[in-house]
Amino acid sequence: MTRAWSWIFSMVALGAFALLTGIFIVQSVPVWQHESWGYVTGAKWFFRQKQFGALPMIYGSAAVSIVAIVLAAPLGICAAIFTSEYLPKTARLALKVIIELLAGVPSVVYGLLGILLLRDWIYELFARFDPLSGDTLLTAGVLLAVMVLPTVVTLSDDALRSVPATQRRAARALGLTRGETVLHIALPQARRGLGAALLLALGRALGETIAVFLVVGRQDNHLPSQWLALRPLLESGQTLTSKLGSSETNIGYGDPLHWAAIVGLGLILFVLTGGLTVLATGFGKTSDA
Repeated sequence: MTRAWSWIFSMVALGAFALLTGIFIVQSVPVWQHESWGYVTGAKWFFRQKQFGALPMIYGSAAVSIVAIVLAAPLGICAAIFTSEYLPKTARLALKVIIELLAGVPSVVYGLLGILLLRDWIYELFARFDPLSGDTLLTAGVLLAVMVLPTVVTLSDDALRSVPATQRRAARALGLTRGETVLHIALPQARRGLGAALLLALGRALGETIAVFLVVGRQDNHLPSQWLALRPLLESGQTLTSKLGSSETNIGYGDPLHWAAIVGLGLILFVLTGGLTVLATGFGKTSDA
């Protein structure tokens, strides 16, 4: 009976996923017909001129997410090493509860803290580059790093703790120090779990809306000539989520083509986050095996 209910609810979840995907695809058809692949590769978004190019928003989402992971990954993994390898069990559990509580803080709270503190700090730190304001892609990336850090720490800690303790004891018996045991035994065996943690954190960074919306500046058509340059990070930009969270969503509802373009952004975001989740799940399963 339990197995039957498990199958039923799994099918319901799968059906809801398929229905949602179908809605996104059907409602975005007009913009694909109008722009074709130029919808993804186009650099201009002017809805009054019926011109829809999502590439600047894809760039913005990628930029802030990469900044977040570059900052959060080393901090999160080092913190996970400390909690899993050096702290006593009681202290580890207490610290892990605190970290998981940070993951539950509403994103709007992080966004308000970004407005009050981080925005001015970024502006003053990079004043010599003469940014127009503190509302930049870099500000959004740093804020996202703070938000995804608990996810990285918690999942990385779980990955490291999944390495059998007998292997640690065997390594110590052979004369390895605790640091060498972590470096040569724990980390190599937990690498897939650590990769899954980073992918899941990246997926959360891509899907975050409110906090990014408040500090990114929301400048349309911001696409640098060199994608790997650092200067564009000190300028305002737009992400997929900040566009979806803006008032333009309400404006576009009355125009079939404009609405299709908005839904198309949701479809692109859905594919990106879904793909990362599936990839992270595959990493985790391989790690468990």
